[in-house]
Amino acid sequence: MEPITALTVAGSDSGGGAGIQADLRTFSAFSVHGTSAVTAVTAQNTLAVTRVAPIAPDVVVAQIDAVLDDFIVLAVKTGMLAQPATVLAVADVARAGRLANLVVDPVLVSTTGHALMDQGGVEAYRDALIPLATIITPNLREAAILAGVDEREVSSLDDMLELARALLALGPQAVLVKGGHLVAGATSHAHAPDILLSAEGPSVFDAHRVETRNDHGTGCSLAAAIAAGLAYGRPLPDAVRDAKSFVLAALTSAAEWHLGRGHGPIDHLGWNA
Repeated sequence: MEPITALTVAGSDSGGGAGIQADLRTFSAFSVHGTSAVTAVTAQNTLAVTRVAPIAPDVVVAQIDAVLDDFIVLAVKTGMLAQPATVLAVADVARAGRLANLVVDPVLVSTTGHALMDQGGVEAYRDALIPLATIITPNLREAAILAGVDEREVSSLDDMLELARALLALGPQAVLVKGGHLVAGATSHAHAPDILLSAEGPSVFDAHRVETRNDHGTGCSLAAAIAAGLAYGRPLPDAVRDAKSFVLAALTSAAEWHLGRGHGPIDHLGWNA
C-alpha cells in the first residue's frame, strides 16, 4: 500500500519527546508518510529547554516549498514556530491556498515553562495564521493567552467553552481547547476533557486522566494525529476523537517508563501494547 503524505512545520526536540520527532512518529503510527520543515533547533531533554535557535523564515519556507513542489500533501500541522516572522511567513503560504487541512498548534510555552515564541508572536497568530486554520489546538494556557484572559479564571467546562468561542471569533473553522490542565470546577482530577467548537456547535471529548510523569509531547502528538485523520478525509469530529484515543493509549502504554528524569515521552508506536 502506498502511504499518503502529511507535513509538519515545527521545531526539533533533541530529547525526542515532542516537536518534529513526535509528529513524525505520530504520522507513522497512522500509516502516513511524514515530511517536515524545521523551524527551530532546541537543546532540551525531559527536564528543561536550555537553548532555542530559530531557523530563518525564508529557510523554513524553502523547506515547505521543496515538499509541496514534489509531494501531494493532504494535511499540514504547525507546531513551534519560534518567531513572529515565521508565523507570518507560514501564513503567507497558507493564504495562497497551499496548506491543505491546516492544523495549527499554537505553541507558546514549554511544559517546563520555557518561552517558545518571541515577543509579538501572539499577535501574529491572532491576526495572520489562526484565521486560515482548519482547526487550532491550544492547551488552556495558550488559549487563555490568545484570548487575553487570565488562565487562573478557567476552572470549568463553561469557562473552556467561552475560551473556544473567543478563539473561534478570530476566524478558524474550528477550535479544540485542550483540558489536560483543568483540575477544578466542572471536572475532577480524574478527567481530562477537550472541547471542540465549530459552526456546528460544541462537542466534549472526555477521557480519564493518566497518572504519569510521561506526558511530554502530548499536544504535538494530538495535533499531528488530527492532521493524519484529516489527510485520510475523516470528518473533523472523528479525526479529533481518533486523535484523543491515540494519545490516551500512548500515555497509558508509557506510564511506567523511565526515559529521562523528568517529563518523558509517550508510546507513539505501541511498543508496550
